[in-house]
Amino acid sequence: MASYPKDRFDELPDDVDRIGAHRGPRRRGRGWIGFAWALLATGVLVFGGLFALSQYLDDDLGIPFFATPEEAVVTPEPTETVPPVTDPAAIDPERALTIDVLNGTPESGLQTTVFDELTAAGWPTGSAAPASARDIEDTYIYYSNPDDEDVAAGLVAAIGRGEIRLVEEDIFPGAELTVVLGTDYITPAAEATDEPTE
Repeated sequence: MASYPKDRFDELPDDVDRIGAHRGPRRRGRGWIGFAWALLATGVLVFGGLFALSQYLDDDLGIPFFATPEEAVVTPEPTETVPPVTDPAAIDPERALTIDVLNGTPESGLQTTVFDELTAAGWPTGSAAPASARDIEDTYIYYSNPDDEDVAAGLVAAIGRGEIRLVEEDIFPGAELTVVLGTDYITPAAEATDEPTE
């Protein structure tokens, strides 16, 4: 068998217990490093799975970290309202206002009743007629000029029902203000019969 001359690789230090050709001893603590990496990977997988599940179910699963931040509720500032004109005599004649009454209820002649009451109270009335629809539920007072909001608000108090709405001029071209009676309107006579007698 052939023999080879010795070289530097054949001389080993006395303090190294080698196993195999060039394998040194394992360093102490290497097992803990592998365990730490495995623990970190497990944590990432669990966290990612819970996050994906919370997104799929649209639920934070009781984990505050997954909860979506609540949007701040913005409270709108109250708008200033115009004081209503409750006395028709206080309306400046130069405003040249007229009030039309339209009946949007199935009750026949209701527009005439309300029209006569407003006229008798001194409101500047124009005309009364049935509305194009007879199944309107809510009573509205429409006005086309923002300056007439005070009179529109006063009409709500005068008829005891309704809400005011600013509209374009061409919607009700016959008058500056238009009362459209809805089925929520109750005539004063009907209200009086509903009152309990002593």
